[in-house]
Amino acid sequence: MQLISFTCAVTGWVMAIAVTALPQWKVTAFIGPNILTSEIVWQGIWMNCIYQTTGHMQCKTYDSLLALPPDIQAARALMCVAIFLGWLSCTVSCCGMKCTTCAGDDRHAKAGIALSGGVLFILTGLCVLIPVSWTANTVVQDFYNPNVPIQNKRELGQAIYLGWAAAVILMISGVVLSSTCPHMEKAAYRRGYIGRSFANSRPSAMDPPKPITTNSLPLKEYV
Repeated sequence: MQLISFTCAVTGWVMAIAVTALPQWKVTAFIGPNILTSEIVWQGIWMNCIYQTTGHMQCKTYDSLLALPPDIQAARALMCVAIFLGWLSCTVSCCGMKCTTCAGDDRHAKAGIALSGGVLFILTGLCVLIPVSWTANTVVQDFYNPNVPIQNKRELGQAIYLGWAAAVILMISGVVLSSTCPHMEKAAYRRGYIGRSFANSRPSAMDPPKPITTNSLPLKEYV
């Protein structure tokens, strides 16, 4: 179970990297009387792309960072943090897995390391979920806003759905990885020796002394 959850978490981390690089966060909304168009506009967190029906595609990175909307700026920062946390989570979880030789045979150390890796995977999933959901909320609000022109309306792109899937996989894998760790067992022994108390013990009846005899001669022969 631990190996399966780790494999799923690594898959979610790779999906998060793909979401960061893909430009299909916002795509052209085909609404209005004319639904036939010769080009499709893709908007990502790093660039804009125009895909034509002839098969040609042109992409251009954003010229100014400060001119970007707040959701795109936050998405850039959080997705970069998610990629770094995912790498750190993979490294920590590898050291805490039972099938590795890190930390020797110390089960308590391995349990603590694996638990830390699981928590980091959960944080990675949250860092992916927040910008993806924020961008999706912005797209939906602009779509139903009557003040936004039809040519500026966008729909949810493939990167949004892939980001949601990556966030769910990362968080579930982190929870499973944390729950598979053995619990910390407390030492059930006491150090030192346990002395016996003779304060309340009653003395047992002593047998009367026996005369010292030998097997061969009585005592009077030695006088």
